Amino acid sequence: MPPTYERSEEHPDVITLNMGPSHPATHGVLRIVLRLDGETVVKATPHIGYLHRGMEKIAENRSYLQFLPYTDRMDYLSPLAANVGFALAVEALLGIRVPPRCEVIRVLCCELARIGSHLVWLGTHALDMGAGTVFFHTFRDREWHYDLIEHLTGARLTTSFTRVGGIARDVDAAWLRKLRDFVDAMPRRIREYEALLTKNTIWLKRTRGVGVLRAADALSLGVTGPSLRASGVEHDVRKLRPYSGYERYDFEIPTGSEGDIYDRYLVRLEEMRQSLRILDQALRDVPDGPVSVEDPKVFLPPKRKVLTSMEELIHQFMIVTEGFECPAGEVFHSTEVPKGELGFYVVSTGGKAPYRLRIRSPSFHNLAALPLLCEGGLVADVIAVIGSLDPVLGEVDR
Repeated sequence: MPPTYERSEEHPDVITLNMGPSHPATHGVLRIVLRLDGETVVKATPHIGYLHRGMEKIAENRSYLQFLPYTDRMDYLSPLAANVGFALAVEALLGIRVPPRCEVIRVLCCELARIGSHLVWLGTHALDMGAGTVFFHTFRDREWHYDLIEHLTGARLTTSFTRVGGIARDVDAAWLRKLRDFVDAMPRRIREYEALLTKNTIWLKRTRGVGVLRAADALSLGVTGPSLRASGVEHDVRKLRPYSGYERYDFEIPTGSEGDIYDRYLVRLEEMRQSLRILDQALRDVPDGPVSVEDPKVFLPPKRKVLTSMEELIHQFMIVTEGFECPAGEVFHSTEVPKGELGFYVVSTGGKAPYRLRIRSPSFHNLAALPLLCEGGLVADVIAVIGSLDPVLGEVDR
């Protein structure tokens, strides 16, 4: 859509300009109505809803198992992490906890998803501001990341790997060796990205002191994740309310001090290093044992048993076609995904589908800071601010 503008009779020097929804730098179908006085942004109003799919309403008409693939399609840059978040909420409702080996594999998936998401963010964010070389470096490693995901799940993007009560299949030794190679190689790759950007004069001028988000404003707007931590708030669900055994891992929460675009960049770089640190610890101690709960009413039986036992075949048929029942009650469970705090509020009346499902998606809340960060800046800064917030519109419009 070409940019359109109109002048106001009351303010003849102020024009209205549409950025998006079909704009490569809005990271999805986001429309921003800008009021400009020359190159200065007087007002920025984001308009969402161009990708709205009504996922929360869909959940009421799907079984818990059937809704899991929909979580892939919210933040499609880190579907493994979203799968885990939904599964943990339903498991809390059921009152079950997965075996230790499954917990470790879920941590591997979540931290691998965090690195992959940040690789896409860094490459596209730099490309938005003209640093094309960084894009080729990060997407080279993103392809390596995709290969690991494909080996693990059979898919590259929408994985649907996690199940309520476990994971779809166990990992093999070959995949663990490939992941170890990735973990050992990535610190040097991150240093390459830093060599290209961290002290680059143009990058510094485009990011330092631009799009400043103060801690008080971030908290009042509900901003979470790297965008909140860059403002100096040490908030990370993995530390505050540990899940999946995160309390056993030694890692730090990177924070910034200025809350500008540059701090958000530095925080995400350090987050990749901390994720590698967690992956290293998890790979050193992957316990043996099952990867799912021993409950044929909740978790699908192994395929070899389905092919040889009538009872197992019936269990699979019932779970796939009708689903399993959750007890009446309600639960809210949040996890720390690459964009911030992802929460699922599930209300059950005892049926095989949620009576009500509400998703607290981090991109939706983080996007609320966009007008505050853009107003008073330049048009070119709008592009930089959007990239620094790292929104994904599949999660905003869900």
